Amino acid sequence: MDHELAQVNIDRPVPPEMSAGKVLSVNIGAERALAEADLGVTGIDKRPVDGPVAVAAPGARGTGGSGVAGDRICDLRNHGGDDQAVYAYAREDLDAWAAELGRDLPPGVFGENLTTTGLDLTGAVIGERWRVGESLVLEVSCPRIPCRTFAGWLGERGWVKTFTRRAVPGAYFRVLEPGPVQAGNSVEVLSRPGHGVTIGTVFRAFTTEPDLLPELTVAEALPEHDMRKVHRTLERRAASAG
Repeated sequence: MDHELAQVNIDRPVPPEMSAGKVLSVNIGAERALAEADLGVTGIDKRPVDGPVAVAAPGARGTGGSGVAGDRICDLRNHGGDDQAVYAYAREDLDAWAAELGRDLPPGVFGENLTTTGLDLTGAVIGERWRVGESLVLEVSCPRIPCRTFAGWLGERGWVKTFTRRAVPGAYFRVLEPGPVQAGNSVEVLSRPGHGVTIGTVFRAFTTEPDLLPELTVAEALPEHDMRKVHRTLERRAASAG
């Protein structure tokens, strides 16, 4: 699957009021022990850093870690790689969670590399492209699916079910053009595919609303392993129905 910047796609115009936002903080994590993590260690504890941080494609799934320099990913089998090079979560959504949970949620607490404002991440379309700062270009690839590491880190009872029910997962990105990122950078949505399959659609299809799975087949920028899962599931359904 070709994800080069010159990719031909039927994009729809992005209205100016929907095309701009900002990076509030850039967050990186160091390895730390966590009993709930599959490997006993995790990099989910991400903290804001000052100054520019280099971002580049980290390599294939299973070998490549984070695309953000200095950020540690421990479980390479399930996290990181080119399709999950950068994870972003909106400050607006963190604030809603903070009100619901009755606790402070500082930038990076959800394990996000970029805490953003002014952008609807749940409504971001798979394959949507962002320019961050002057040179970094990112492409929306897939939602975050909650795991027991996330639940153990947050320490909230029933967190996986709670997070899944709300369906505000944040977005993973692949890196199309490397470059630096820092707090205060502007974010411009360069293009948005016309298929309309959003981060929220994919998340619900993979969790609570499997009947949405057929809609995902048009989202060409969905990671290949996710698309294979979609087709396998649909093929099994067709075989059992026939």
